[in-house]
Amino acid sequence: MVLLGSTGSIGVNALHIALKFHIDIEILVAGKNIDLLNKQIKIHNPKLVIVANKEDINKVNHTCVKAGEEAILDAIANSYSNLVVNALVGFSGLKPTLEALKCGKKLALANKESLVVAGQFIDTKNIIPIDSEHFGLWYLYDKTKKIDSLVVTASGGSFRDLPLEKLKTVTIQEALNHPNWSMGNKITIDSATMTNKLFELIEARWLFKTNKCDAIIESKSIIHALINFCDGSTTAHLANVSMQLPIAYAILEQVDGEILEKVDLLQIGSLEFKKIETSRYKIWEFKDELLTNQNLGVVLNSSNDFAVDRFLKGDIGFLDIFKIQSLALNHFNGLKLQNLDDIFVAHKEITTFCKGVKI
Repeated sequence: MVLLGSTGSIGVNALHIALKFHIDIEILVAGKNIDLLNKQIKIHNPKLVIVANKEDINKVNHTCVKAGEEAILDAIANSYSNLVVNALVGFSGLKPTLEALKCGKKLALANKESLVVAGQFIDTKNIIPIDSEHFGLWYLYDKTKKIDSLVVTASGGSFRDLPLEKLKTVTIQEALNHPNWSMGNKITIDSATMTNKLFELIEARWLFKTNKCDAIIESKSIIHALINFCDGSTTAHLANVSMQLPIAYAILEQVDGEILEKVDLLQIGSLEFKKIETSRYKIWEFKDELLTNQNLGVVLNSSNDFAVDRFLKGDIGFLDIFKIQSLALNHFNGLKLQNLDDIFVAHKEITTFCKGVKI
């Protein structure tokens, strides 16, 4: 297995499944968490290790260490493993996705941004989604029945119950305090703004070939996905909160035994559902447009990357994230993408535009 993003939450869980089911780890790719990477190397003994920065190479306890994007792409192309797990965060995950598919590898994809920005140019037949929501849709999908629409659930993020007037003064630490689980900083902010759920709807559009996708809040995160059928019935996928179930199905040839503890409905007692309101999650105003205009995914992703980075650095307030997103989406509304090269050009242009936004 080639694992991209080994020290993030998806990577850690993927290595847990790999150890449990004796899966060989050929290549580990990590960012800046060298201490955790060295622990993973000791346990999994990969053939090659790749880090983000050259200056970290000497800190890695391995005889074969490389750094940078080109090293990742070369490693994918020259690997003997048929499976690539892409758990990289952000736009940087796109080129590895394209390389893995070009090489005919099976791709277990947790990098939402790949399909958000380039879904129209990507053949998804070799992609297995790792997101619990898309895994839930896949688990429920029944081609023998006529499907009306797809629904994924959202936790509501860090501020789902906060009075609206307090959103303008929330701190970075408050935004990073997710009520249900611990994730990376960027995805936690994306959850708080609901941008992450828009990413998932766009991803679902390309994976399941429909733009009839929506989301609702289910605060306990027990239901991950629902499918509405044309006959009026609905099925739901329930599982305890853990990424190990979708990861297991993505990387194992067959799942026979128990991966998670079964859901105890009596212990849960009740589930509550809420509408995603634009008064709290302003980016939701663009939901329908993002699902119908296939060129806007890269605009949302690039503007969001820029805005979240500035928020986490303390340069802007929480609500300013949406200001930057909305200005970019309106400015680039007429964007036309003809090929993959256009996406990389657009990414640079959108980022440059966002740098010029005055907050």
